[in-house]
Amino acid sequence: MNVPAPEEQIRALAYRLWEEAGSPDDRSGDFWVMAQEQLANEPGMGNNTRDQASPGGERSGPAL
Repeated sequence: MNVPAPEEQIRALAYRLWEEAGSPDDRSGDFWVMAQEQLANEPGMGNNTRDQASPGGERSGPAL
């Protein structure tokens, strides 16, 4: 069964990715989406995480 990653798991991974990238300003949404995508690709996780709201209340989606 595919289950979306919990928000806490997405948040923790996004923060780790952000720190590893040198903590750049104004890119939290980018790291949120990266974390969602990485977790969605893990076995047992669904790819529905892209429909969850990002921390700023914005909906994530493909970059334009």
